[in-house]
Amino acid sequence: MSTHSIYLSIGSNLGDRLGRLRSALGDLAAAGILPVTVSAVYETEPVGFPGQPWFLNLAAGANTDLAPEAALDCCQNIERRHGRVRTFQGAPRTLDIDILLYDDLRLCSPRLLIPHPRMAERRFVLVPMAEIAGGVVHPLLGKDIRTLLTRCGDASQVRRHLPEAPPDAFVHRD
Repeated sequence: MSTHSIYLSIGSNLGDRLGRLRSALGDLAAAGILPVTVSAVYETEPVGFPGQPWFLNLAAGANTDLAPEAALDCCQNIERRHGRVRTFQGAPRTLDIDILLYDDLRLCSPRLLIPHPRMAERRFVLVPMAEIAGGVVHPLLGKDIRTLLTRCGDASQVRRHLPEAPPDAFVHRD
């Protein structure tokens, strides 16, 4: 099996938000998606459905031997174990794990779109991604993450969640 590079956006706006992010990173590692770089944690304004609690978000770069849809299954199983219930798009959630990029893959299946179709439109994704992978090029748009961030029209607030440092305890080291 070959190892693939995968980037994830992980967020929570219900319950112990920070605890869920840390736990999700450990759960991902145990399931074969090994975080190798993790951004700081950011507090972010809800997008699409205002009037709900603010999110804590981070980005993680990981290595995996899982195929894309197997990685999606893994992420969704972890979300469910953390109490995620899908009621409507943009609803509050205990945990949200999105696959942003998987190598340079372009995938359009009934269950999964890679790259994530809205990642270039969301500051809560681009700010943490720029921290850990600013030079990575979006395979469809041909622009790196830093450039996408400077061109992003999203005006929602994204601020570093201090004094928390990146949850390095879950970063896989060879």
